[in-house]
Amino acid sequence: MHSVAITGTGVFTPDAVITNDELVESFNAHADLYNDAHADKIAAGTVEAKPHSSSDFITQASGIEQRYVIDKDGVLDPARMYPRFRDRSDDEPSLMAEIARDAIAKALAQAGKSAGDVDAVICAASNMERAYPAVGVEIQDLMGIGGFAFDMNVACSSATFGIQTAADMIRSGSIRSAVVVNPEICSAHLEWRDRDCHFIFGDVATATLLEREDLTDGPYFKVRSTRCATQFSNNIRNNNGYLRRTRDQMEDRRDMQFMQNGRKVFKEVLPLVSQHIADHMEDEGVSAADLKRLWLHQANKTMNDYIGKKVLGRAPEPGEQPNILQDYANTSSAGSIIAFSKYSDDLSPGEKGLICSFGAGYSVGSVLVERA
Repeated sequence: MHSVAITGTGVFTPDAVITNDELVESFNAHADLYNDAHADKIAAGTVEAKPHSSSDFITQASGIEQRYVIDKDGVLDPARMYPRFRDRSDDEPSLMAEIARDAIAKALAQAGKSAGDVDAVICAASNMERAYPAVGVEIQDLMGIGGFAFDMNVACSSATFGIQTAADMIRSGSIRSAVVVNPEICSAHLEWRDRDCHFIFGDVATATLLEREDLTDGPYFKVRSTRCATQFSNNIRNNNGYLRRTRDQMEDRRDMQFMQNGRKVFKEVLPLVSQHIADHMEDEGVSAADLKRLWLHQANKTMNDYIGKKVLGRAPEPGEQPNILQDYANTSSAGSIIAFSKYSDDLSPGEKGLICSFGAGYSVGSVLVERA
């Protein structure tokens, strides 16, 4: 069995930023258009009026202050409220592959490696741009990587599940290295016209390069252990898919975009994740005092504060549990990898940390690492 190392990470960040104030101004204008168009039904009580949103509500509910998106104009158009991406021919790189290429290039550069050093590509994300051919295989081709590639989807846990999959293959000796890439175009599956969730997501792509430890030639984190778990729940759901055309009355169906029962998610996911991490640490002989850092899924600041306190047995000190969602918002599977990429260089040899992501499924994945 081979030991596994994380030798590089990369983050693609779109140029466009939407602040809470910008988003609220657009959403409220949309709500006014909707309420004017349905005034008679609202007065008759057959349709509910859309309430306004506010920046204070968003910050208090989530801790999010802004988000990066690939297309800003379409999202902020009150008559549209979703991205406007140009049509691409089948001979052009897909949008997911394009942003994935940027993140992978950065991960390879950090590790001092080239495409020829990679044996596999796992494209792990919450939604794929198409059913087939696999986006992962397209990314493999764009990068000039040999071996094989495939797609996987475990929603917000896709990155950690991808890391475990890659690590298991490296441990067994079937491959020497793999890149796990998470191109998350969340703006395309978010319902921006829903006050309860219109502020949640942003766009990004992250990449993590994993290699056999004995083949490393630079700084790295040793992957000490990985663990994944799932438990079925309908409380986070998106019903879109290739069967959509087989159903009648599909126009503007709300369940074709991101939906969640936030209160149930909060109540059920927090104990699930906290216990998962505690069991993982106990089985590996790692105590709370041994952990230098927690890189958690970036969905909600209150959720992360709760998990951090449960895992450490106290409120996390500044820097122990870095949050990036105030700048990036929820970026699905990429969030914990952004946090790891931006806040891991200062760990000293022997210091340990834990990457954890969780979400729809329910699913939770954790990766225990140690600075070499």
